[in-house]
Amino acid sequence: MSGSATLGIKTVLHPVSDLAAAKAVYTALLGVPPQQDGPYYVGFEAGGQHIGLIPDGGPQGLTVPLAYWHVTDIQAGLAEVTAAGAVVKEPVHDVGGGRLVATLVDPDGNLLGLLQDR
Repeated sequence: MSGSATLGIKTVLHPVSDLAAAKAVYTALLGVPPQQDGPYYVGFEAGGQHIGLIPDGGPQGLTVPLAYWHVTDIQAGLAEVTAAGAVVKEPVHDVGGGRLVATLVDPDGNLLGLLQDR
């Protein structure tokens, strides 16, 4: 992106069918306990990344993992990526604490996430 800076992929959400089983696997894989541990979301911080587990795909209805590209200006990033051919699936919205997210679909049907922390 030329008008907005990407800070790389730092957040990946995984839809899971069995939250307890997935939590055990990701705890072993990442070597750390979850920092967020609830019935609707389990989140890990490891190696500068956030890994989230969402039961049954959550409200987004995810069926595959979703990688979020962290950006400094989500509106500029969204404008650039849509101008290049992506289609907005979920517009920019606040998911709490001033964190803004949006999802897009690229020309091949791949799901892309943009995330801006205020």
